Amino acid sequence: MSYTAWILLTASLVGLSCGLMGVFLILRRMAMMADAISHSVLIGIVSAYLITRELSGWHMMVGGIIAGLLTAVLVQWFNSRGVQQDASIGVVFTTLFAIGVIMIATQAGNAHLDVKHALMGEITFVPWNVVQLPWIGDIPEATLILIIVLIIVLVAILAFYKEWKITSFDPMLAASIGIPVALMHYLFMTLVSVTTVAAFDAVGAIMVVAMLITPAAAAYLWTDRLSIMLVLSGTFGVLSAIGGYYIAVFLDTSISGSMAFATGLVFMISFLCSPKHGVLAQYFRTA
Repeated sequence: MSYTAWILLTASLVGLSCGLMGVFLILRRMAMMADAISHSVLIGIVSAYLITRELSGWHMMVGGIIAGLLTAVLVQWFNSRGVQQDASIGVVFTTLFAIGVIMIATQAGNAHLDVKHALMGEITFVPWNVVQLPWIGDIPEATLILIIVLIIVLVAILAFYKEWKITSFDPMLAASIGIPVALMHYLFMTLVSVTTVAAFDAVGAIMVVAMLITPAAAAYLWTDRLSIMLVLSGTFGVLSAIGGYYIAVFLDTSISGSMAFATGLVFMISFLCSPKHGVLAQYFRTA
């Protein structure tokens, strides 16, 4: 595959994985958790680097997942102690992200690990860091990890589709019929953390937040059916990744930033043109 094809494939995998997970974040009214986890994983990644002194490998994934789960647990703990959920999220993720930034500045300044890279990523470097697979040949490590993560996400959604559907819409009903709501919540947070960490190195925190929230929010405007919403959100994520790349090429600017901008364009089109909730549709119905 060509250099451009690997970038488009990697970005599309991010858009698809994040788009699928983002639907449940939107339905659970936990959109800000995407922002929280995508930033707080930095402290886990930096900690993994300081322990191993290596910038690639599964230990980075483990560190990020632990940080993401720590964020979810702390938010839930503060919320159970009377702090509003949005305030809990704001306190936890800004504190953990700030600690990660301080650790980079004081302990990892001589490594290829900096705040700009954490926020915006550098997807153009993805095709250069490859691993060799039998019968397949060389494949970028980030692409391979994202393929594995996408498979995990798809298997988890199919395996627990009924449980997540019920817990997302009516957790009280789910608890009354014996579904372990807390366990499903933390399993979901684990998947969000895995998806976030896998995408973090390639595209940075900004695009992860954009891909987790905006395609799902756009899909929510088009349909009330969960299955269709999942398909639309994943599709919007892929379209944003591909469209954003060509916007970046045309403007000669940041690829990740352009992909995040493309998610905004998709949302605006949906906001204006969706048949049920779109501004234009509502205008013509009342005209």
